[in-house]
Amino acid sequence: QLQENQDEIENMMNAIFKGVFVHRYRDAIAEIRAICIEEIGIWMKMYSDAFLNDSYLKYVGWTMHDKQGEVRLKCLTALQGLYYNKELNSKLELFTSRFKDRIVSMTLDKEYDVAVQAIKLLTLVLQSSEEVLTAEDCENVYHLVYSAHRPVAVAAGEFLYKKLFSRRDPEDDGILKRRGRQSPNANLVKTLVFFFLESELHEHAAYLVDSMWDCATDLLKDWECMNSLLLEEPLNGEEPLTDRQESALIEIMLCTIRQAAECHPPVGRGTGKRVGSK
Repeated sequence: QLQENQDEIENMMNAIFKGVFVHRYRDAIAEIRAICIEEIGIWMKMYSDAFLNDSYLKYVGWTMHDKQGEVRLKCLTALQGLYYNKELNSKLELFTSRFKDRIVSMTLDKEYDVAVQAIKLLTLVLQSSEEVLTAEDCENVYHLVYSAHRPVAVAAGEFLYKKLFSRRDPEDDGILKRRGRQSPNANLVKTLVFFFLESELHEHAAYLVDSMWDCATDLLKDWECMNSLLLEEPLNGEEPLTDRQESALIEIMLCTIRQAAECHPPVGRGTGKRVGSK
């Protein structure tokens, strides 16, 4: 009897899906399309056994191309709810491989809100599986730390931090209390310098620091470590910093001090709603 009841309910749900959703997710009115996508995201989360599969997920993937920003936004927030739950990751693998390129391209969406949520979704994808995103995918997000729009830059800063700065060797646990050049932050500061120099936007250190300020404050305020990298002799077997790397570190350090003292984003970075012309 229980099985019969369950079958009956699933038949009803299927009838609602085919009779309502399949027609309305393409409705002429954007608000109705947005409601459809928001609801299917809830169904997938609440009853993943029935709804979290590619015959339903494809509708969210297709709708990511919707011409209205509010609808694209609902697609991304619906997907975030799914990727946030690590237990659902295995059911999302095919969808990820099929629609990943679209999500990456949405980080440059003309609507800032959509771009921010696309970056946040990719950060969740990154946490669910390191292998899914290629080096090129990641680089597309990295350069957004220099965006003039602060919410986009901060989201990209968090992605960059999770990818390059949040992993620690188990061996580091023994040196957590060490300070200066021997602290675990020393390698992370060097990574920051290398990233800054590779990105070749040398006049934009203040933008990079501001992008990572919220998620990497402890690292960016470790001036003792930065000083010791500049002033002390390298440890045994350690590569010394080149003059160019030292100059970059001094510039980053100055920007962190200014950010700590002034507590506001650098000149030219704002939170306007829409992107201007290219």
